[in-house]
Amino acid sequence: MRRSPTSLSRVDPERETALAALDPLTVTKLWDNPCWLSFRLNFVAFRFNDPVYRWIETRYGLVRPEFVALYAVGLKEGVAAKNIVASSGLPKNTLSRAVQKLLQRRLLKRETDPADLRSYVLHLTAAGRRIFDETMPLMVKHQSAMLACLSDDEQQQLCTLMDKLVIASPGWPQELWPNETEQEGI
Repeated sequence: MRRSPTSLSRVDPERETALAALDPLTVTKLWDNPCWLSFRLNFVAFRFNDPVYRWIETRYGLVRPEFVALYAVGLKEGVAAKNIVASSGLPKNTLSRAVQKLLQRRLLKRETDPADLRSYVLHLTAAGRRIFDETMPLMVKHQSAMLACLSDDEQQQLCTLMDKLVIASPGWPQELWPNETEQEGI
């Protein structure tokens, strides 16, 4: 079994002190784990998302799927719900319910897609835009706090490496067992 390229044996004493503050299972999952990348990405994403979504739910009464939809439309006006599903990983029915609630609360409006008159696109209302504009600076500040431990060059390198992973992702397997023959061999 392949070990993490950043196992604890390679950690410098300064980091060891910082790691002592973490739960032992968390340390094991993030450093002594053959699937270190996915666990680290999830750990960092959770540390970003959890406080953001808790604040948004408390402040605006929006649950995560609702804010995911509102945020997507705030980033790209005139987007279709199917595009939000594709970019967020949320199930279609979950996103559909979220969009319906945002339409009912008049945070989004739906219009006929000028490029395909059979489809609809979404736009923020003035109230939806206010929420988007109020949340964005806090999210940027939170991200900046997370990145503060990296130099500008390291942040650029991280961005470049993440670009490579994202661009390669369509070629990754979508199922653990691409066909029944492989599944039976386990």
